[in-house]
Amino acid sequence: MPPLLLGTDHRAAAAGRGRPVVDVVVPVRDEQTDLEPCLRRLHAHLTGSLPYPFRITVAENGSTDRTLEIAHRVAAELPGVEVLALPEPGRGRALRTAWLRSDAPVLVYTDVDLSTDLAALLPLVAPLISGHSDLAVGTRLSRSSRVVRGLKREVVSRGYNLLLRRTLATSLSDAQCGFKAIRADVAAELLPLVEDTGWFFDTELLVLAERAGLRIHEVPVDWVDDPDSRVDVLQTARADVAGIVRLLRALSTGRLPLARLRATIGRRPLPELLPGVPASLAGQLVRFAAIGVLSTAAHLALFVLLRGVVPAQAANLLALLVTAVANTAANRRVTFGVRGWDGAGRSQLQGLVVLALALTLTSGSLGLLHALVAVPSPAAELTVLVAANAAATLLRFLLLRGWVFRPDRTSPTGDPAGPPRPARPGSETTR
Repeated sequence: MPPLLLGTDHRAAAAGRGRPVVDVVVPVRDEQTDLEPCLRRLHAHLTGSLPYPFRITVAENGSTDRTLEIAHRVAAELPGVEVLALPEPGRGRALRTAWLRSDAPVLVYTDVDLSTDLAALLPLVAPLISGHSDLAVGTRLSRSSRVVRGLKREVVSRGYNLLLRRTLATSLSDAQCGFKAIRADVAAELLPLVEDTGWFFDTELLVLAERAGLRIHEVPVDWVDDPDSRVDVLQTARADVAGIVRLLRALSTGRLPLARLRATIGRRPLPELLPGVPASLAGQLVRFAAIGVLSTAAHLALFVLLRGVVPAQAANLLALLVTAVANTAANRRVTFGVRGWDGAGRSQLQGLVVLALALTLTSGSLGLLHALVAVPSPAAELTVLVAANAAATLLRFLLLRGWVFRPDRTSPTGDPAGPPRPARPGSETTR
């Protein structure tokens, strides 16, 4: 990813065109008390600490007090402050509208209460300006973050992010922190796909970005809770749960064009090998054996646990089903170096075929034991299973290497072979 505008020459050129490098959007609704001190403090910080041309956009959405009047008055006094008046309320709608109409290559969002220490703003945008990352988010849940807030907000925040990690498999620590930045070219691709217009907007955008294979930079922030915050925690929580359900449905049905996004704006995994160098059979065997030992141990442990509840054959089948899915996923990533979501479902289906063969070996061995011995001891059953698993493991490796993950099916990066990713749009801002 090439860098954006850097250095004093670029700054002067951008200023000459009246074009900012960073556009800080502040969505507001009925904030007549906090808006003016927020804008003056933010403007002073950006003027003194940000080495790039900037704009502050007040995204007023559906206020019923004097918020819009105050916004226009302050904008007339402070250079680089603009007002975007939207008739309908909705933080997500305001951000989407302001970001999509902006001509800045880096787009920022901050809450009007400025609970986040503004010292984190430059670390937030720097990875995007340099081209290192695609999105950046502040996190209040990092070990190095310093946070002052009540117990209720702390429990709700941590509970919500735990729910996200368990349901949507996100790796981000704090999806709802009101301090984020995104590259404009990335925003142009993602924002039309984000449906939420309220508080779930952030989460939906970040999950979509993760699934598209974008790089998201987390910045630990210092954060002091606003005691006058009027956010209805219960109502927001209900809306967030509904958003999670909707997003899960969209992901499971394939309604979102994730493959297209990964091909156009996603970052491909780094190649593990030099071009033209075949994968090391010895290395694959070592990694496969290590995973096989863990899988066998898990299989046997599950078999022992289940054997007291169900017959031996049923216990073996259930233990194999549980461990086979994990085994295929681990070998896909660790042994054969395949990254990303593309082809994962096909690999699991083929892994089930391999499982059927392994089941034939292990079940057939148990059946033979029971045919020879009327009531075999648990030790005898385990011994037979160990031997059968050894044979099944060898067969599994040969099938995974020569069929499921054979080299001509995947590129050296582990992604399905295909054309290289095209350059991102916006060449004027990325030179």
